[in-house]
Amino acid sequence: MPPDHTHDPAALSWVESANDRASDFPIQNLPHGVFRRRGSDEAWRGGVAIGDAVLDLAAVAAAGGLGEAAGPALAAAAAASLNGLMALGEAHWRALRHALFAALREGSADAARLRPALLPQSAIEHTLPATIGDFTDFYASVDHARNIGAMFRPDNPLLPNYAYVPIAYHGRSSSIAVSGQTVARPCGQRKAPDEPVPQFGPSARLDYELELGFFVGPGNPLGEAISIAAAERHVFGVCLLNDWSARDIQAWEYQPLGPFLAKNFATTISPWIVTMAALAPFRTAPAPHPERAPPLAYLDLADGASTAAIDIALAVDVQSAGMVAAGIAPQRVATSNFAYAFWTVAQMVAHHTANGCNLRPGDLIGTGTLSGPGADELGSIVELTRGGKAPLTLATGETRRFLADGDTVGLSGWCERPGARRIGFGRCAATIAPARVTPPR
Repeated sequence: MPPDHTHDPAALSWVESANDRASDFPIQNLPHGVFRRRGSDEAWRGGVAIGDAVLDLAAVAAAGGLGEAAGPALAAAAAASLNGLMALGEAHWRALRHALFAALREGSADAARLRPALLPQSAIEHTLPATIGDFTDFYASVDHARNIGAMFRPDNPLLPNYAYVPIAYHGRSSSIAVSGQTVARPCGQRKAPDEPVPQFGPSARLDYELELGFFVGPGNPLGEAISIAAAERHVFGVCLLNDWSARDIQAWEYQPLGPFLAKNFATTISPWIVTMAALAPFRTAPAPHPERAPPLAYLDLADGASTAAIDIALAVDVQSAGMVAAGIAPQRVATSNFAYAFWTVAQMVAHHTANGCNLRPGDLIGTGTLSGPGADELGSIVELTRGGKAPLTLATGETRRFLADGDTVGLSGWCERPGARRIGFGRCAATIAPARVTPPR
């Protein structure tokens, strides 16, 4: 979807906070989420972020709606889960975006009618924006794959299939939660090289993963593949995603079938879904990695290669309990960018369905950890500390080889370039709590 009038960088909103150049949510963004007033027993309903407010779409529908063309999409976007909106497809998504843009733009005749439908974001709480049927996590960053591979296979860090196959594993959708959650330290089997048998207990090497998540739109019938040319028409939007990882549990259990308890205990996503339409001004060409091989035909981006990637800047910060007690803000520890990824979202969707696997509205596709080529562009703490050998020093003087109980990890993301208005993703954060599982005696 190419840029249109809704991406005009000069456009302003009658919601004054949306005009702040530092805001993640100007009128050019308009991300979707599901919310209610904090601490209330109100029904969950859909909303759109605009500046420091949320536009209550259920209240908008009750106040007369946004016109006939946007009617079906508005009704679906006002629901307690956005699966129905995701199922409608591009034409309906576009009609709703255009109607929202017109209604929220400075000088709109709808301002007086819609102003009562605004609530401050500081007064709301979020739930998952969709009922997530399935979650698939890819391994789209070649820099991350190389860094991790070098820890286990110094002479052969990147396996030969990486240049041809978008590697992925099926995750656990039941343990996905929205930003603000507490993540209990997982327990599982661990075995040190010098131990004769494994032990069961809390992970000592807990890690975060800096990722993006893509929500599936209409999807495909079982047995039918989605072509690379049509793939992005089946993607509704993007959120930040932290697919937590217990590295010590993973090291013992992942062969021959891959991670299990090391990954299924928690995944955290940001509450706002930035639509693919909002990202139109930030399209770019995939990074020219030396490992690239000519893609097989079903993964060939062909004429669309120049805009197949998306320039999304990313960052991760850590704040210990000691930093909170001392009044010290979260400490940024790394940055990255989705444009570094080896595989694009279109290639991930095309590969996922190449065998006839059916994707459904609300399914979630993770990118895998998004690291970059620089020493400060590492999307996990295992990379940052070189497997725990080079501890991270926090502002309090505390050190971290891996995450400690009480640590809060926050992800952020944004897009900016000349000739476009900066947009952001909000924040994706969660705090580590002690293990709740008592090891059997």
